[in-house]
Amino acid sequence: MNVIDTHCDALLKLQGDYRDSLRTGKRLLDYRNSDKLDTNAARLEKGDVKVQFFAIFIAPNIPDNEKWQHALEQVDCFYNEVIAQGGFVHIRNFTEINELKSDEIGAVLTLEGSDVFGNDLVKLRTLIRLGVMSLGLVWNNANLVADGVGESRMAGLTDFGYKVIECCNAHDVLIDVSHLNTAGFTDIIEKADRIFASHSNARDVFDHPRNLYDSQIRQLIEKDGMINIVFNPPFIKDGSVSIEDLFPHIDRIIELGGSDNIGIGSDFDGIGSYVDRLQNAGDFPNLTDALDKRYGSDFTAKITYENFLNSFC
Repeated sequence: MNVIDTHCDALLKLQGDYRDSLRTGKRLLDYRNSDKLDTNAARLEKGDVKVQFFAIFIAPNIPDNEKWQHALEQVDCFYNEVIAQGGFVHIRNFTEINELKSDEIGAVLTLEGSDVFGNDLVKLRTLIRLGVMSLGLVWNNANLVADGVGESRMAGLTDFGYKVIECCNAHDVLIDVSHLNTAGFTDIIEKADRIFASHSNARDVFDHPRNLYDSQIRQLIEKDGMINIVFNPPFIKDGSVSIEDLFPHIDRIIELGGSDNIGIGSDFDGIGSYVDRLQNAGDFPNLTDALDKRYGSDFTAKITYENFLNSFC
């Protein structure tokens, strides 16, 4: 069964390997099959992943004057190591997903955190021209656009942040509310044309700052947005986590009227622990089998693929 996965951090790993190679003279990660990449090409194929979103993410400890270079290096990895693989197609408009051939995988470039472009809209527009299709305004920290969930100030969008939203609206870029605090979320709901949570769960099921309150989920549903279930165990429950532990989060979204708004945002290559039997993209059949047993094949197809198509394509 086809899968659209709206978040992974493979580019960060590939860029780290590229930087290491400048010192050692040797690349260690091969995107085709490296076992250190949860979303390598072989695993995406094994897992029936039809579309994979690849995030540009710059760690908050990188000095501001170096972040743009780091972002460009990750874009270069996207083009030279992901898109260069046979069978990968760079998606520049979501309608192109419908045109993928049976043996092709769509690759979507995204940005997680506005720190990369500082207060420079020229840089943002440049990233959009390079193919960025969605923007997560923040990670957990504050930047010149908004505050993340880890920032104690808990302010909403800045004046510059509203200009960023206007730019994204003008270029049909999705606004990603994962990592955004409640004040910023409210501002986004009012101003953004196209909105989703690329990798978040239900906070009233498990109280973690990265999850969404019922009220936020309802607002996303009203905006025809999506909530993409994330596999990071600390966002699901305490202790060891099974695939079945994702079901209460899915059930909650359904109860709130969101059966047409649920998707998948694994966070593979960005997590330090895993759901049992769901440790890389090649394990997606374990998830789809479990979903099929719980919800039936028609609803499983909606969660894994069709809801995204209906919402944004």
